Amino acid sequence: MIGTRSYMAKGEEVERKWYLIDATDKHLGRLAVQVARILSGKHKPTYTPHVDTGDFVVVINAEKVGLTGKKLIQSKIRRHTGHPGGLKTLSYKEVLERRPEQLIERVVWGMLPKTKLGRDMYRKLKVYAGPAHPHAAQKPEQID
Repeated sequence: MIGTRSYMAKGEEVERKWYLIDATDKHLGRLAVQVARILSGKHKPTYTPHVDTGDFVVVINAEKVGLTGKKLIQSKIRRHTGHPGGLKTLSYKEVLERRPEQLIERVVWGMLPKTKLGRDMYRKLKVYAGPAHPHAAQKPEQID
């Protein structure tokens, strides 16, 4: 059509909000999808694929996140040291006991684009094991 224009957001005119999500008894995958959508800005009408229009997300109570089925025992997080024979594997149960924030961070990272834009989105994610967080001054909006 002639005369119609699509709105494209510019990086400097994006207004960022802060959201607080309580992970208590929420399924890990569904929580991660919700967080990834907010980080990438897809929940806004001004979403633009080539601009980071997302908001900040604070996730609390990461240690109380829920997993269905046998994922706690069967699912693994793998990483490699870079040396021969350096593959390290941890079950989700071990990760939840050691660093529960890491589990949510890894799952959300898997849902974001693997580009510079995706890394900028990922930096706006703040995950804490317990209910306390240092972002009260930003007045985060609670999301159910």
